[in-house]
Amino acid sequence: MSSETLPSHLQRYVVDQDYSRYTPVDQAVWRLIMRRLTSFLKDHAHPCYMDGLAKTGISVEEIPSIDHMSEQLERFGWRALPVSGFIPPAAFMEMQALSILPIASDLRTLEHLEYTPAPDIVHEAAGHAPILVDPEFANYLKSYAQVARRAIISREDLDQYEAIRVLSDLKEDPSSRPEQIQKAESKLAKISSEMSHLSEAALLGRMNWWTAEYGLIGDLHAPRIFGAGLLSSVGESRSCLEPAVKKIPLTLDCIDYAYDITERQPQLFVVQKFEDLNVVLEQLADRMAFRRGGLESLRKAKAAQSVNTVVLDTGLEISGQLADFVVDNREGADESCYLKFTGPVQLCEDGRELSGQGRAQHPQGFGTPLGLPSEDLSRLQPGETVELHWPSGVVLKGRLTQAQRNRRGEIFLLSFADCTVRRGEELLFDPAWGAFDMAVGTRVTAVYGGPADRAAYGETEDFARKLVPRRLYSSTELERHRLYKEVRTLRAQRHLEAVRLLDILNKIRALDPRDWLLNVEVREVAAGWNFADVLEVADRRLEEQMRSASVGHLIRDALQTPSTYRQRVHL
Repeated sequence: MSSETLPSHLQRYVVDQDYSRYTPVDQAVWRLIMRRLTSFLKDHAHPCYMDGLAKTGISVEEIPSIDHMSEQLERFGWRALPVSGFIPPAAFMEMQALSILPIASDLRTLEHLEYTPAPDIVHEAAGHAPILVDPEFANYLKSYAQVARRAIISREDLDQYEAIRVLSDLKEDPSSRPEQIQKAESKLAKISSEMSHLSEAALLGRMNWWTAEYGLIGDLHAPRIFGAGLLSSVGESRSCLEPAVKKIPLTLDCIDYAYDITERQPQLFVVQKFEDLNVVLEQLADRMAFRRGGLESLRKAKAAQSVNTVVLDTGLEISGQLADFVVDNREGADESCYLKFTGPVQLCEDGRELSGQGRAQHPQGFGTPLGLPSEDLSRLQPGETVELHWPSGVVLKGRLTQAQRNRRGEIFLLSFADCTVRRGEELLFDPAWGAFDMAVGTRVTAVYGGPADRAAYGETEDFARKLVPRRLYSSTELERHRLYKEVRTLRAQRHLEAVRLLDILNKIRALDPRDWLLNVEVREVAAGWNFADVLEVADRRLEEQMRSASVGHLIRDALQTPSTYRQRVHL
């Protein structure tokens, strides 16, 4: 599908899948993973999983076309777009809220067959897409994205996200040096250990982890799998159902449980049915600043040190980094009486930036009193020099230049020239700083993450873009690719001689004696043709390779997985 209908700030993350860059080794890796997954998950995943693979255009035999997947998903109200590796959480959630599934188009390497630290097409396509055919789960995923994109994400979250992205890319890159990985691991550990508080985004992240990524469903004592992280990992999909992994009924308490992406989880949460996911989500949303407003929400925004939007009861939206706020300590007040923002600020209504009220007007920050002054604002006339007094002690002196009204006809923004704002001895605004734009509102009704008008606000640090570089292959690797392609070609032939398979076995041993997957592929074809001499050589090679602790279990598992090739030959 085309990305042209996306908002411009999201289009930068969309890439061309470029199907030609998948090597024959990539296709073999995909095929082995999917054979292993479907063999196990047909009995242990949510009932819609196997049907969902077919309905979303995902086959065992080859890496899926994301364009084709998108065409299939449109029948269920969704689309798919290819992206490159990690994209920022805010961008991911905004796409998902638009019923778009971002799919990392890269594929894990053979060295990371069971688990990849970076997003890949196995996890995104074979993990997330099939469950979308269930309307209740699809509704939850979209609702979750709508809530998550309103969450306040902290500067610490963004630093941690960037550290995870760097480390994951290094671990997946075969050219990375051990010292690079160690340095990145140390940096991530330091950032994680210094996190001062759990932001809303972090709590939403935990809920996502225990549901859409690592969720179980059904009977607490015999649950099925629906989380994409489990559906895309044969090792974890098997181990997660063992008694050693504690099963807990899903409640909002799941957000009290941290997780480690590098370790298997000691506990998982079981929801009875997909409809219950939205119940827990609503309970979490009711605690969030975008619904609660008030001082509690301002405290969250200040602690975050990131770009957020403060909404006033007049509908004015102030987007920027909240540096501080002054609390009106008069008895019964319990509200902020002055807001202070730093960095670029925009003023909006209904998510649209007001004319002349963007970053160019407020490049260094923004401040405004809250509450109503003793004077009647509706009686003020442009050109008039006024003095306004608030019960909180804020005093404004200046010449009114403009009064703007909201869609309901109420004054919600006043602009002044030659303006001074004080609260007692504290100078809040000096005429030398330029024009003073004053928000009109008595209370903060909501605070949510990010700018109100992202397109107009422009780049924010949580929208950094990074492309996964294309790999360059040596002549040896290219020859290895050729051998894999030859086996793939032979698998489709109606007439085959054993000598061709023996030749491939000898060539791969001379080229790369550690390559076990091609031996498995050759053995599978030989078994389909009952080539006893080829089977003898392949089995001998595989027995030698199984002595390696790092790949022995992978080879044994691959040999025990039913062969789709033999099924086609018998047919």
